This record gives sequence, C-alpha cells and structure tokens, in this order.
Amino acid sequence: MKDGCQLCHQLGNQATREVLNPGDFDSTEAAWAHRVQVGQRGAMMSGGLRRFGAERAVSMYADWTDRIMAGEVPPVPPRPQGRERDVVLTMWEWGGPTGYIHDEVATDKRNPEVNADGPIYGVEFASDHLVWVDPATNEARQVRIPVRDTPGEGDFRSYISNEMPEPSLYWGDEVIWDNPGNPHNPMMDAQGRVWMTHQIRGPGNPAWCQEGSSNAYAQHYPLTRAARHIAFYDPESEEVGLVDTCFNTHHLQFGHEDSERLYLSSVGPVIGWLDVDVYEETGDAQAAQGWCPIIVDTNGDGRIGDWVARGDELDPTKDKELGAGWYGIVPDPTEDHVVWAASGGVPGQIVRLALGDNPPETCIAEYYQPPFDNPNAPIQGYSPRGIDITTDGMVWTALSGSGHMASFDRSKCAVLNGPTATGQHCPEGWSLYATPGPQMNGVTDHGSADFHYYSWVDQHNTLGLGNNIPIATGSTSDSLLAFLPDEEEYVVMRVPYPLGFYSRGMDGRIDDPDAGWKGRAVWADYGTNAVWHSEGGKGTQGNLVKFQMRPDPLAH
Repeated sequence: MKDGCQLCHQLGNQATREVLNPGDFDSTEAAWAHRVQVGQRGAMMSGGLRRFGAERAVSMYADWTDRIMAGEVPPVPPRPQGRERDVVLTMWEWGGPTGYIHDEVATDKRNPEVNADGPIYGVEFASDHLVWVDPATNEARQVRIPVRDTPGEGDFRSYISNEMPEPSLYWGDEVIWDNPGNPHNPMMDAQGRVWMTHQIRGPGNPAWCQEGSSNAYAQHYPLTRAARHIAFYDPESEEVGLVDTCFNTHHLQFGHEDSERLYLSSVGPVIGWLDVDVYEETGDAQAAQGWCPIIVDTNGDGRIGDWVARGDELDPTKDKELGAGWYGIVPDPTEDHVVWAASGGVPGQIVRLALGDNPPETCIAEYYQPPFDNPNAPIQGYSPRGIDITTDGMVWTALSGSGHMASFDRSKCAVLNGPTATGQHCPEGWSLYATPGPQMNGVTDHGSADFHYYSWVDQHNTLGLGNNIPIATGSTSDSLLAFLPDEEEYVVMRVPYPLGFYSRGMDGRIDDPDAGWKGRAVWADYGTNAVWHSEGGKGTQGNLVKFQMRPDPLAH
C-alpha cells in the first residue's frame, strides 16, 4: 500500500475514505472495485491493487469506508505544543485545477542564499511545465519543458496514460494530463538555474550506451534503456536545455567538488553523474557523463574486480552486485566523489558509492540495510526513500514503511567490506526514532499509519531550529516532522487548511541572514497526484507553503 496507493494519494482524506457516488452501486465493495478503474490512472490503480490480491484489497478498503461511515474515527492528534506553537504558514496557489506539482526548489542546497527573495520553482509532472511563484509580487508563471523526439512515435508516449478504463468521477472522458516528459525533482545550481530529471526521447538508448560501444562506461556496464534524462531552465535567458543520458534519471543533487557535478539516481541498478562544466564547455553529453553499478567488495581485496550479478549466489573469489531501484540521492559534503543513495522495499537499503580516481574501474560501493529481523538491533525498521546528510557526514533517512527517522553513522561500523558486508552487518551504525502518530491496526511491530514520502536535512538553519535538523514529510498527516537529535523529540508542523497537505519534499532558503526569523524559511507544496482530493474539491488549486519559526507565539 505504501509503495502503491500512498505514492500518489493522501489516504484518509475525505475524497479517499468516502465513496463519492454510493447510490450508483449495490455495495461498498462494488463502489471500490469501480473507483480504482476510473480516470487516466485507472489502469495503474487497478494493477496496483492486484499486487496484494484484488478481492482482498477491495474488501479491506470497503470495510474501512463502512466503518468510517458508521462513525469510527482515528485517535485525535494532540494540539500544538512548545515550538509547534511558533510555526507561521504563508500560502500561494499555483498549478491550476488539474496541476500535479510534484516538488519544489528555492535555492542551491549548498548555499541557501542563492536566489534570495527570488521565485520558488515547482515541476508540473502531469503536463510538462516548470511553474513558479514570486513571493515578492505574488505572481505565478510557467514555462513548458519541451522534448526532443515526437511523442507517439515508437515507444515514446505520455507517462500518464491518455486512455482510461472508466471515465473519471470528476472529469468524465476529458484527458486532463499529457506528459511525455514528466519533469521531476528540480534542483538549483550556484547560478540560479533549475535542473530537473525529464524524458526528452523514447526510452531506447543509442548504440554508444550499449554493449559493443567504445565508451568506457558502456563497456563496463552497458545500458539499453533510459526513461528519463536531464533538462534545465535558465531564468536569465528564459531558455530550456535538454541533456541526453544513457542512464535513467530520477532524483538529483549537486556535489561539493570544485567543479560543478550533478549526481543522479536511476530507479535502476546504477548511479550516474553529469560534469556540468564539461558539458557547458563542449556541448558533448557523452563526454560529460558517467555511471557506475553498485558493486560491493565482498571478496575483501580492497578493489572491484570480476563480480557476480544480483540474484546470483555469492562467490568468495569475486565481488557482488547488490541492490537496485536507487531512488533518493545525496553527495557526501565531507568527501569528494562520494555519494549516498537509498531504495525502499522491505527492508530496503542505502549505499555509499565512492567513484575513486578513475571511474568506472575505481567505483566501489558499500551496502547497508536498516536493521530488520536482526537480533543484534533493539529496533527494527524498513523502507528508506528520501536520504540526506549533515554537514559533518551523518546520513539521515525516513523509513516510510515502519515510520522512523533513522540516522546512519558509518564510523561505527566494524565491517565495511568482505563476505558478510551484504546488508545486515552494521546494526550498530543505525539509530531509529519512531515518528509521531498512530500505528496501523493489528501491526505488532512498528508500522506507522503515516507515510514519509521523502526526507531532507536543514543543514543551514533555514527553518530556525538549528543546523543539521532532519525533517520528514508527514504525507498522510498534513505535516512536516522536524526531528531534534539532541532532545530526541519531534516538532510537528501541521498545515490545518486546506486539508490535504501531502508533501513530497521541501527546500530551505535564507533571504536575509540579518532579518531574524522573517529572513529564512522552509518551502513545501501540496504534491498530491489529484489536487481535487484536497479540501475544496474540483476547482481547487495546489498550494505552495512557506514554513517559518518565530521565537515565540506572539513575536512580530
């Protein structure tokens, strides 16, 4: 459910917990069986339901709806306490009534004063736009992010289907989304340009990416398909650039090297990068990019040689490819050419990839799983998604399945490589802190009813709670959850209106370092796939939300 339904929806809001048209059906089961087939996401929803048994899932959701309609309610959340009473929220509408603003960016993560007082940008995933709001003028604008190839030719088509098994309950037969590019996860560079992952062509790769190529990376690990690539927008010239990649792209972050390097996750077996300086000097995407698979030194000789593939048994004479589906990504600020990534599931995994002096030959990975069914760990957890890091190298990830904010301290690990370094070998490196809120009914171990789509570390005190504060999205609790490591306490920043605040990420910016709390803020948005599921219904727009922390509830 968390890696399916909740990836798009805030389960539990009125639009999901109630049936819009109960009089059209003989039973709640029939209504649920129909509702998961409607609209352009109908095939995906019904397919997701089949993953855990369609009849069983429909029965479960119908029972949930019936119990709610009969008066059952969840536990009442506590009133704001302590620093939670100091939160100030400011909101702007953006994206229109069908907009799907996936996530947003305000500044360069490495320097939060970049783009001070400037626009906040968001990617409109469903219609291939970059949108922005200027907080100073309250104006909203957008620009279309183009594609290189022609949609509809070959296997290049809209990411969200233009067909629907059943008409939408809200929009009928109208096709409201068309997104061959499906832009995703904007990040800003030191010049204020906005970079994003974006499909610019069909997924079949050119020959130089594949087996038989003379390219060193393709010879090391050939790639046949890439369903997203790179785009960037320059606000000064108002131009959009497109960069082809052999590796699929999903999340991206700029590194801390002297040269400008962009690291990208792939939701696949590799981690890639683009040397921006090389690309700008040459215009040659092939010369500017590289990628490495996740190969762990399991034979313990200190380097990567021949390896066995994922799914194959460990060979004591060889190294081992581990993990896949790399999702969240963050470069290490304490070491050049080192990057961390996360991937969900049970138990899920994180990886540390060091590129070395001569990638791809010198790429070497370390692979860690959250403690799960591990007798050497006091708390078990699972399913990291977002990943971030403090300025001194502490990794933080929100465990979206079990409901924890988790830190990982590599310096505590007794084992980094060798035949036992296959995931559960360093429970001592992990510390898990349960997030607030109720648990799933019937769950005997940790299984939060909340969903943490992503997490982020406020490295530079942009919110006002201090440096290096990890924050998780409370995507099904209308909130952001800031964790104070020294106190081991959470500050819950809830958005009370309109109901339906479902965030996929956040960013923090300092507009004026001398202006106290008014000169800094964290920004997030309503990132739900169906904005009309928010309070207000059809016609409602998404909202950009500015979070600030004043020194006391009465401070001006």
